[in-house]
Amino acid sequence: MSPVRKSASKKRVRLGLRRLFGALPRGLRFWLYRRMVSVQVQPDAELEFKIAETAQELEACFRLLHDAYVGAGFMKPDPSGMRITIYHALPTTTTLCAKYRGEVVGTISIIREGVFGFPMQAIFDLEPVRARGGQIAEISALAVSPAFRKTGGEVLFPLMKYMREYCERYFDTRHLVIAVNPDRIEMYEALLTFDRLVERQVDHYDFANGAPAVGASFDQQSAPGRFRRLFGGRPAGRNLHRYFYDLKLPQFSWPQRRYHTTNDPVMTPALLDHFFNRLSPVLSGLDDRKKALLWTIYDQPDYKPMLPTLSPSGDADGGHPLRNCRRFSMRCPAQIEYADEAGKGVYVVAVIDISHSGFQAESRLPLPLDREGEAVVELGEGKRSVLRARAVRRKDTQGGAFYGFRFEESDAPWRECIAAFEMGYTYRDIR
Repeated sequence: MSPVRKSASKKRVRLGLRRLFGALPRGLRFWLYRRMVSVQVQPDAELEFKIAETAQELEACFRLLHDAYVGAGFMKPDPSGMRITIYHALPTTTTLCAKYRGEVVGTISIIREGVFGFPMQAIFDLEPVRARGGQIAEISALAVSPAFRKTGGEVLFPLMKYMREYCERYFDTRHLVIAVNPDRIEMYEALLTFDRLVERQVDHYDFANGAPAVGASFDQQSAPGRFRRLFGGRPAGRNLHRYFYDLKLPQFSWPQRRYHTTNDPVMTPALLDHFFNRLSPVLSGLDDRKKALLWTIYDQPDYKPMLPTLSPSGDADGGHPLRNCRRFSMRCPAQIEYADEAGKGVYVVAVIDISHSGFQAESRLPLPLDREGEAVVELGEGKRSVLRARAVRRKDTQGGAFYGFRFEESDAPWRECIAAFEMGYTYRDIR
């Protein structure tokens, strides 16, 4: 039999088996997924998982993603040979990579909700997820080298584990959301405990060349218990609870941080220009509001020549004013102490972003508004700031309340922290 006929025959067999599997009851299909899953608790020592940060790593990720998306029909071939989106330009996006013997063999991107939102929210209702509190990030741009796609998840599973741990430990993200092809959604539900967002399927997901998509979410708070119930007590290679939550892998490289920041930006002026102007005209294709937002994000002088110009008649604010004071994403333990004629009280809070003259904090207990107290904020290891601040606004969610604080005068540790963010280009500059 010729190689062409053999390939066609194998394809028919695979399609036939897939149809038979799809005809089984949903509960039985999920049971089979969980019985068949197997992970390597000791991955190859020559594998490495890290943040993609160099031009070579990012280019390899974007090429791998391009080829995978073109092959799946999720995009048309691009002259650059890469899939580069505006979300990859943002400091609220982190691209992770898997490397084998120094070569990128897998990639995935995490797009936390920011000034541009994220692709999914244009077509899926995320309000039920948002109402539970906590940051949301879209998991996107997943691709694995063809050489590792049939190796039993040798790259895929540790890459997913690395992504989950990074989101929890470094990215301050509670909810992970995905938009995947309907043929793939059951794997995420059965093995990774994702829940479908709504019982509907999107026929045309523009971010994936109009391919059909199903949305789903993963809650970092409830997931450990669900994994334990489904996989606890099983042998090591089939115990996904132990794999995702207990196992420590030496192949994982983590960012070193001086401050409790939650972003790991990598776009220097040169990289921004290289990928988003020279290789792909991403920046020039933005509308005026997004162009203006980029100017507020990248406000250091060295970025200005790389940023797109606004059209003379463009409406930069789109009817909504842009912030004139930059905020920096953090996750800092803090406490607020009140001691005045209204009484005494100490409240433990988490500071989630900071600026020159204020910060936002999350609290499980109600805090008084327009009352000055002493705020002690742990900005980083050995970096403590003490401020006189007052809460001026409150926003309630199912997960707790968020308060906006203002202060008249900052101290030296606070100013030093703000300066580090304002002067640094990448996460390595801030650490």
